[in-house]
Amino acid sequence: MAKVGYIFKANHYDTFESDKEWMRQYGCVQIVEEPVEHETLRPQWKQLIATLGRGDEIVVSKFSNAMRGVRELVSFIEFCRIKVIRIISLHDKIDSRGDMFPETTAANVLEMFGAFPEETAALRKASAHVMRLQQNIRPPMKKMKAIPKDDRKSRESSIVDMYNNGYSIDDIWAVSGFSSRSSVFRVLNKNNVKLNRGKFSGPLGKRKKKDDSAEE
Repeated sequence: MAKVGYIFKANHYDTFESDKEWMRQYGCVQIVEEPVEHETLRPQWKQLIATLGRGDEIVVSKFSNAMRGVRELVSFIEFCRIKVIRIISLHDKIDSRGDMFPETTAANVLEMFGAFPEETAALRKASAHVMRLQQNIRPPMKKMKAIPKDDRKSRESSIVDMYNNGYSIDDIWAVSGFSSRSSVFRVLNKNNVKLNRGKFSGPLGKRKKKDDSAEE
């Protein structure tokens, strides 16, 4: 049997350090910290659930912090019931074994379920808002000095830095000195930059001509 903790690092999470310390003092062998960028998919949460074994204990800071909806919460509780996994939610003051928070009543549990949809919606909205601000509000674009054509390393370094600082492909292309946008993509791909904006991870290929017979 093992004790594990899970914390979704939401924005303005004032009790993050104290919750993490509580889990450490309780004896959690691992404390999983899910970054805010993973709010939608929660890959580390899913991986943690998949590795839980019979008789383990899982500690979360709050149910609305760990799960995104009531359906997911109910499925989680049922999963833990079948596998005899103890659940401890610190701020909800709920212990599925009933030992840690004896003052918690059935009314408190029902109140938690009632407030759950509103809390998870507020958390998702706040996370999405912060991510939009990070992506859309950028510092004023500084004009790049002309880079000598033979200084390829300096040019590529500038392109990578600009992309990582939030500039769009068009912004970078405008000051890169390249004649096509595909050259910007080529530099980013060459330097193993993860493209995280737009629909495509690289330049579009040449469009195929439509078959005349198909048009007819």
